[in-house]
Amino acid sequence: MSLLNNKLKYGLLSKLFHWLTAAGLLIQIPLGFYLVDLDFDQTRIDIENYHILFGLIIFYITLVRLISKLLTPAPDFKGSAFVGQKFISKLNHLLLYLTLLTVTSSGVLKKLFNGESLIIFFKKINLTYNYELSEQFYSIHIFANYTLIGLITLHILAVLFHKFFLKENILKRIL
Repeated sequence: MSLLNNKLKYGLLSKLFHWLTAAGLLIQIPLGFYLVDLDFDQTRIDIENYHILFGLIIFYITLVRLISKLLTPAPDFKGSAFVGQKFISKLNHLLLYLTLLTVTSSGVLKKLFNGESLIIFFKKINLTYNYELSEQFYSIHIFANYTLIGLITLHILAVLFHKFFLKENILKRIL
């Protein structure tokens, strides 16, 4: 198996980035919903710290993934695609990347403007407490999360559409 993508399938790096992100989101999204209803105590702080850690890991993977994408383009889009399908696919992927970065950035800025410190890119960051900005970034974080869930759903439905209606197993390219 090739490390990088070729015209027919994804390379090992792309597959690894894809499935690490998927696994991380499978943890992150339910964890975020669980955090919303918790009382503020040590358990919440511990779970929130894991949520932040997984979020930053997904953020770093996404950045590396985008750099990799610039160096090794995705395989050719083939099959019985209808007009505009390639555009919709590329748009969904672009929005997935943008939303992943927005979710993490807004979550980080919410925490920092809440007066907390975080280690980002191996540097401890502190910002001045600002309740209004913290709340605005929290609202962005929530909206971006729901957007991300919608985009992931569209992504999965597209795979199912290809499998059952177009009789194409496009999932095998990323497995």
